[in-house]
Amino acid sequence: MRIPVPRPRSLAGQLFAMQAVLIAVVVAGYALFSYVSDRSQAEEAAGRQATAVARAVADSPSVREAIRASDPSSRLQPYALAVVRGTDVDFVTIMDPRGIRWTHPDPGQIGLLFQGHTAPALRGRTFTETYTGTLGPSVRAVTPVRDGDRITGLVSAGIRVEEISQRVRGQLTALLAVAAGALGLGAIGTYVINARLRRHTHGMNATELSHMHDYHQAALHAVREGLLMLDWQYRVALINDGGRELLGVDQEEDVVGRPVAELGLPAPLTGALLASEPRVDEVHLTADRVLVVNTSPVTGGQRRGSVVTLRDVTELQSLMGELDSERGFTQALRSQAHEAANRLHTVVSLIELGRAEEAVDFATAELELAQALTDQVVAAVSEPVLAALLLGKTAQANERGVELVVSDDSRLDDGLLPDTLPARDLVTILGNLIDNAVDAAQGGVHPRVTATALTETDEDGSELILRVSDTGPGVDPDHAEAVFQRGFTTKPSGPGGRGLGLALVRQAAGRHGGSLSVTSADGGGAVFEARLPLRDTAVAKGSGGAV
Repeated sequence: MRIPVPRPRSLAGQLFAMQAVLIAVVVAGYALFSYVSDRSQAEEAAGRQATAVARAVADSPSVREAIRASDPSSRLQPYALAVVRGTDVDFVTIMDPRGIRWTHPDPGQIGLLFQGHTAPALRGRTFTETYTGTLGPSVRAVTPVRDGDRITGLVSAGIRVEEISQRVRGQLTALLAVAAGALGLGAIGTYVINARLRRHTHGMNATELSHMHDYHQAALHAVREGLLMLDWQYRVALINDGGRELLGVDQEEDVVGRPVAELGLPAPLTGALLASEPRVDEVHLTADRVLVVNTSPVTGGQRRGSVVTLRDVTELQSLMGELDSERGFTQALRSQAHEAANRLHTVVSLIELGRAEEAVDFATAELELAQALTDQVVAAVSEPVLAALLLGKTAQANERGVELVVSDDSRLDDGLLPDTLPARDLVTILGNLIDNAVDAAQGGVHPRVTATALTETDEDGSELILRVSDTGPGVDPDHAEAVFQRGFTTKPSGPGGRGLGLALVRQAAGRHGGSLSVTSADGGGAVFEARLPLRDTAVAKGSGGAV
């Protein structure tokens, strides 16, 4: 049989129990202290009251006169009883200097010896003491009765200890009632506070919260994606290692509590993080990364901030660029295959018509034209990747009715480019520039795109120049900088969005310490120029080119 083990109390329940016990102990301790203190004060007050009554009786002229009478008791007994009834004392005893009583609440005790000390009073001093007499324990005061310089009698007034205790018990009852009220209010307040705490901790106990914190920290460091949490004032509440890396934030820098606007991020990315509405799979660029950003507000009756996830798709975007290039090559080959089939059919038809010489002339001319184009490109740009890209883009442009030519001043020998400048980035830069130029020139009069690839050397070193000009409408000088921002486009947006190509070009150039600019062509249109330094070692990140 399995014995059920009680589940540990929740953190709120433990705090409630601890606070309730603490309040009870404090109230009980205060009640005990008050009882002892009040009892001591009550005894002191009783002593002062008894002293006042005893002195008032001793100073009374009628008492001194009655003492000189032959039968003092007959006159002093009614007087003493009247004083007891008119004050809060329990007895007033008047006696001669020997201690023989003249008065007493119990008439049977008159004439008997006073039970208590009288020596200090016989020396002329008033004193108080607690003594057990015929009426039980009492706090009493004894004072002399003077007739001139002679002590003719003694007066004792007292209050029983039982009466003092009864007074203290009455005060204690009121104190306990107040203490019980305080305990009740404290318990209610503690319950309300801990109910709120229970809601915030979801009823978990301290061990469960500790484990959750450990899991939370482990998950934050293990997740490769970036995680960023912002409070309702758009300040960083939490950021994991992946988020720091993707946003380019120093791992040692304390950014928690800082506004997002102060992190130095690109304006479009900052705007996405500051947006109040959710963002789903938005593509944004940093200095050297392509990020997919998702934001979701945190709500609980009111806006409490937002959760941001960051996914690095830099490699994926580069691969997609390469895939687009390969797709372009495939389309170019398909177009060339189609054209070759048409030419082949033409040659076959000429042969079937018995015009072999014309067939040979036609085939030779087409072959020379194709070879001339290849020789022109390869002679100008012998770098294999760029040459293949230009040949493919030429076929694509021709299919769309745009003439793509390589300028006469192009010169780029094979093996000149360093290993630190990967072919992927060259395809991204030149391919996007040509695609944009073809789009801009298409539909115009005599549409033409001119590509230039060459190297220049000066005292600062060598650099690769990739220049693409078109005969399109050109770029408004007011938009000369905006065209490189992600999302800017003058063309209709497709399902996947537009305005990313030039931003990727500038990012790729910036990764290698290069730059990208746009100017107006002499005959109309735009000229985009990318300059990349040729170095034997990798360029440090952030050395140039902001997105």
